Amino acid sequence: MGRNDSILLVEDSDSLAAVYQAYLADEPAQLTRVASGEAAIRAMTDNPPSVLLLDFKLPDMNGLDVLQWLSGQRFEPVVIMITAHGSIDVAVDAMRLGAIDFLEKPFDGARLQVTVRNAMKLSRLQNLVEGYEADSARSSFQGFIGGSLVMQQVYKMIEAVAPSKATVFITGESGTGKEVCAEAIHKQGPRANKPFIALNCGAIPKELMESEIFGHVKGAFTGAQRERKGAASLADGGTLFLDEIGEMDMDLQTKLLRFVQTGRFQRVGGSAEETVDVRFLCATNRDPWQEVQAGRFREDLYYRLYVVPIHLPPLRDRGQDVLAVGQMLLNQYAKDEGKKFRRFCHDVKLVLSRYQWPGNVRELQNVVRNICVLNDGEQVLVEHLPQNLSAKLDELLPERELSGDLEFEMEQTTEFVIEEEPQQVVRPIQSLWLTEKQAIEQAIDHCDGNIPKAAELLEVSPSTIYRKKQSWEQME
Repeated sequence: MGRNDSILLVEDSDSLAAVYQAYLADEPAQLTRVASGEAAIRAMTDNPPSVLLLDFKLPDMNGLDVLQWLSGQRFEPVVIMITAHGSIDVAVDAMRLGAIDFLEKPFDGARLQVTVRNAMKLSRLQNLVEGYEADSARSSFQGFIGGSLVMQQVYKMIEAVAPSKATVFITGESGTGKEVCAEAIHKQGPRANKPFIALNCGAIPKELMESEIFGHVKGAFTGAQRERKGAASLADGGTLFLDEIGEMDMDLQTKLLRFVQTGRFQRVGGSAEETVDVRFLCATNRDPWQEVQAGRFREDLYYRLYVVPIHLPPLRDRGQDVLAVGQMLLNQYAKDEGKKFRRFCHDVKLVLSRYQWPGNVRELQNVVRNICVLNDGEQVLVEHLPQNLSAKLDELLPERELSGDLEFEMEQTTEFVIEEEPQQVVRPIQSLWLTEKQAIEQAIDHCDGNIPKAAELLEVSPSTIYRKKQSWEQME
């Protein structure tokens, strides 16, 4: 549940409440005041605040009771406890229940303002963390494998468009998973229990394409010995996915346009008109607008189909997803082939991460399948890689060649080196958290302040970095 920049003040004394409100009058947040614990619970239920200024002694309960109630809720305001009856025990109990600070009456306006401003910053940071956690929580989705930020956006788009009947136009290079995307949209939508019919327009001869889509009657053409339903009829009530639609003949595009507009069609050789309820999904590995400009795709059909576009990123732009997909494929193919493979060695991981994958996931499938068919062992080694990758090893693993050159030079010059007693360099030992802080800050600087990119380099979630930054502020 989201929160706006808002403060809820729970104070039973009218005079003190007026003073606190005056202290906070210039703060850029909406301030609401209630006078009892029950009223505070009702207010937070209706509109959860960013910051809760909570008096300990209330007429109907104490502040700890309100904190106890908060611990069972789905929202978590930043809590500051206020009391004139302060004690170490009360402070400890409040902190244990989630309060982040403790103000003892009387206090001045500057103290209250600083405390509230810090609480507002923490609230915004928590919102950012929650957002990044939501974005990076899924490492797989409806047949897709990968938790990169670009794939999280694809997952969100699929979820957003699935309940609709709007036509979705999926684009992406060959092998990026366009049919997987189409099936995911179907399975996430209200037609999930109805047929999903996929037709590859690039794999069917032009003269048979119309029959494949609309069906034919007996005797419609040579070899049509019986009536046959097409994909349009089979998909009635469900989803029709036309893959590589850019390969469709221009004359057939005209008939498809009418079908998309009206839901009506005629079978090849027939005169009766049929009506179906179909959701259309289509895909191409080309730029559809360039195809329109080149005269290979009807402009009116383009506008009819290109309602909600979804672009699938190439594997080379998905960061560490390649290793996640590769590991899943290794597990699957090793089991299929009865092999022992469980993991990739470090150098193979580097190769997989640095290779550009022009064939995307489909090419990665072929590589891993090749490894499992021709080799065996618990670990995939560099020598197990197929020819198309092993031929690029010097390019993908230049440090291996450099390492070998250095070793050779050392061997050639050893006899001329006069060894001296090395001087021991004593470096101060610093705290582990400070070492970790320096590493994370270096990654953030390298990524020009982009924390999600830094997190991807460090192979941690962005929420981890935000939590670390919060803890550093408390340590320093």
